[in-house]
Amino acid sequence: MRLGLALGYWGRGPAPGQLDLIQEAERLGYHSVWTAEAWGSDAFTPLTWIAAHTSRIGLGTAVAQMAARTPTATAMHALTLDHLSGGRMMLGLGLSGPQVVEGWYGRPFPDSPLTATREYVEVIRQVLRREGPVELDGRFHAHPYRGEGASGLGRPLKPITHPLRPDLPLLLGAEGPRNVAQTTRIADGWLPLYWSPLRTDAYRESLTALRDGFMIAPMARAQVCDDIAEGLLPVKAMLGFYIGGMGHSTRNFHADLMARMGYEPAARRIQRLFAEGRRDEAVLAVPDAFADEISLIGPRERIAERLELWRSGPVTDLLLTAPDPVTLRTLAELVL
Repeated sequence: MRLGLALGYWGRGPAPGQLDLIQEAERLGYHSVWTAEAWGSDAFTPLTWIAAHTSRIGLGTAVAQMAARTPTATAMHALTLDHLSGGRMMLGLGLSGPQVVEGWYGRPFPDSPLTATREYVEVIRQVLRREGPVELDGRFHAHPYRGEGASGLGRPLKPITHPLRPDLPLLLGAEGPRNVAQTTRIADGWLPLYWSPLRTDAYRESLTALRDGFMIAPMARAQVCDDIAEGLLPVKAMLGFYIGGMGHSTRNFHADLMARMGYEPAARRIQRLFAEGRRDEAVLAVPDAFADEISLIGPRERIAERLELWRSGPVTDLLLTAPDPVTLRTLAELVL
């Protein structure tokens, strides 16, 4: 099992000391570092900055949102950064949900998310393979565009730049069972939002046909500390926001995922409290047991014991949101 450092997206601004943490992760032998985006900082610009200050560590987006860019624009970002970094780029993509796609990006959420995802990936694959002009008779991502308002003058194009790697790894952040199953067919890896080594049955049917080399790279907060309850508070705050606030009450993929993992009453209560503006109560309503099983919190000995559960399953890469150098080093000693 390899280790990655997951930085997420910025809050008010760049986190102080982040570059030191990244360079320490590279020195310790971490395989990769990952950035993200929501509706503030983007995923690619910080990753380019990181590439300029490192030399070996892999560079991934976990995740870049599909609605933010056309698939050809995303492919351009990826192939450009792959060249600049000497072949270290990994492209992680996510569809997001209706609240973000329509509320932030001002675009309709696709009525067939699996089809939209499949077409998006196919266009990127064509760009990176550069075997010919990009052509797709797609419902959501047609190339050339022939739909309403088209001039009729568009013609198929292939990238001017020769991609460094036609097989640049492409991973998907998928949550629903059918989406996860499709990911195993069309992508090189999967980025689970929550992964519990105690509840792998939740994904068993979706992971029946894994190919050799397929990455399963969940994110998990890790923190070496004596007070487990205090260490779980950031995990509960994240869960409260995602389950309660990142999605509509009638369509929230994150809440649905928590429900499928055996915590449906708690998930619906968190949603209700958040919708009522009782955000602190929503965070406290997150069960400690759920926050604990998707993270690695506590003294070194406890983390070492729980790591055995993560090793026993199909996880290939553990992407850690580790807040300090001590935790970073401890996990490297235990895993690497």
